[in-house]
Amino acid sequence: MNKNDTGSYAMHADGDSREAMIPEFVATNSHYYHKQFDRIGSRARFTWTFNWIAALLGPVWYGMRGLWNWGLPFIILETFAVIQLARGLFGDLGAEARARITQIEGTLDFRHKQLAAAIEKQTDKVEVFQRAIESLEKAIADIQLEVTQAEAAATSVALFGLGMLLVVKLVEGIIANPALEKRFSQWLSDPSLTAGLSPIRTAMTVAFVAIIFIVSIIHFAFPGTFAWLETFPTDRQIRLTGISMVETIFDAVRNGGGYIFDSISYGIRVVLDGLEVLFVQTPWPVIASFIILLTWLSAGTGGAIAAAGFLLYMGLFGFWEKAMTTLALLGTAALLSISLGIPLGLFSARRPKFYAVIRPIMDFMQTMPSFVFMIPVIAFFSVGKPAAVITTMIFGGTPVVRLTVLGMRGVPESIREAAIAYGASKWYLLTKVDLPLASPSILAGVNQTIMLSLAMVVVASLIGAKGLGEDVLEALQYSSVGQGILAGFAILFCAMILNQVVQGKRD
Repeated sequence: MNKNDTGSYAMHADGDSREAMIPEFVATNSHYYHKQFDRIGSRARFTWTFNWIAALLGPVWYGMRGLWNWGLPFIILETFAVIQLARGLFGDLGAEARARITQIEGTLDFRHKQLAAAIEKQTDKVEVFQRAIESLEKAIADIQLEVTQAEAAATSVALFGLGMLLVVKLVEGIIANPALEKRFSQWLSDPSLTAGLSPIRTAMTVAFVAIIFIVSIIHFAFPGTFAWLETFPTDRQIRLTGISMVETIFDAVRNGGGYIFDSISYGIRVVLDGLEVLFVQTPWPVIASFIILLTWLSAGTGGAIAAAGFLLYMGLFGFWEKAMTTLALLGTAALLSISLGIPLGLFSARRPKFYAVIRPIMDFMQTMPSFVFMIPVIAFFSVGKPAAVITTMIFGGTPVVRLTVLGMRGVPESIREAAIAYGASKWYLLTKVDLPLASPSILAGVNQTIMLSLAMVVVASLIGAKGLGEDVLEALQYSSVGQGILAGFAILFCAMILNQVVQGKRD
């Protein structure tokens, strides 16, 4: 419907009858749809109707009507059914198996030559080659049986595709009228929704469905017909040029901003060294007592007893020093992430435009695989603990920002307005109203940041981070199940202690 059609909007505004709007909405066969819509609207439960045009046209009908929430699933189902029908009628179902036979025959020919040479030289490998030849010949026989069975199943595949296509068509015909009636009800309250039949929309729908059907059938039923369907047409030089450009950019940034990266590394090193002195070099009874006391103050007696048990486990199995190193590394990353994240969240909460800018950046930080963003970190900061801290911050630093924004936006405006009405300053409003009410969400963000940072312990060990991640990494490299399990439990216990300290009795 054209939004500029003032007559149409006037009809909506005047509250004309539902029936009077049906011709404008359906554009064609209004009498049929008037009758079907009356049947559907008069009953609370699902009404069984069948639209033959929708069943015949399938996803094309749904696309023409703008019902893409139904059209896309039907395209997928019909395409799969048509592919099976075409494979059964025209496809070569044994082609893949015959290709495997060709590969094995090449290996078999090579083994025959090896056997002949071994017999001629009378070596002790004659029996070995004979067993290998027998195994290959048996494999060929088995695959030939697969070829026979696959070719015999062509009729079954075609019948399955035909049966599935008929079932999908049946469902399309049954769903069509109720789906269109639901869209009609929505259109009555929101005239901007798609209505009528647009020639452009119809042509685009037909072209879209035709391309999917034709390309899929050619690819699966007649493989190898068009090489560009198998492999994306490209040039290797494009990739090489891209690699060269990226390396040039990174070299320029690294050379031009070396002092910036050195300053960041120095700042991280200062914090990290301080925490390592606290956790690693301080006598273990002092640190253990401090952690247990902190857990008791936050989570109570039960949490303190659990923390004592976890610390005892780390000490008895020789993980104490590595666990404290892990806590120092994690503490540095979490401390920096929280120190930057909460102020950034507070600033973004009342500035939607600014948050709209940084939100895609945070999405990028969370969705990019950790092994990918380790590459530029290593390029700028080399390997070592500072690089591990930065990698951990990238991966785990965004939740505290998001949840701080969520908590601040969740503060009721009525409370803020009441405080402002009583003369509250901005600082008083922030510290006495916003932060106390938003604190559960903010603390949840702090907890998530700490947990995600701890999840990077093993990954960070790949670039020079010490601690428990090294034991897990060695266990993976040398298949040492016992070492990996024990170190994994130590990491788990560190996470549980930190969770108790941060969340406390709020759980």
